[in-house]
Amino acid sequence: QVQLVESGGGLVQAGGSLRLSCVASGRTFSAVMGWFRQAPGKEREFVASISRSGAVTEYADSVKSRFTISRDHHNSTVNTVYLEMNSLKPEDSAVYYCAARQEPSIVRVTTTAALYDDWGQGTQVTVSS
Repeated sequence: QVQLVESGGGLVQAGGSLRLSCVASGRTFSAVMGWFRQAPGKEREFVASISRSGAVTEYADSVKSRFTISRDHHNSTVNTVYLEMNSLKPEDSAVYYCAARQEPSIVRVTTTAALYDDWGQGTQVTVSS
């Protein structure tokens, strides 16, 4: 229902910044968007979510005040979701995934990976110490 393509990952030193992008196409106007990450040997974990309207966001405690999620609705079927990451730490190293969930509410966000319908292929972020 929603096709997702992430970009923007790479290698950065601790304390540095990266901006991830996720181009979403399809039923994007009715989708809550989220970012998740998965490090080797660990489960996929929630990072951030943004409501359909963009007015409501939620963050994992580990990234609050350092990461910012935002979205641009280009039209009814294409939008871009961003994850601005500042003050990066080695423990932020992981594959970052963009996800979409069809949601009737314009202000609800979702933090549970199992509730998302569509996923991107992921982009690697590596933070060196």
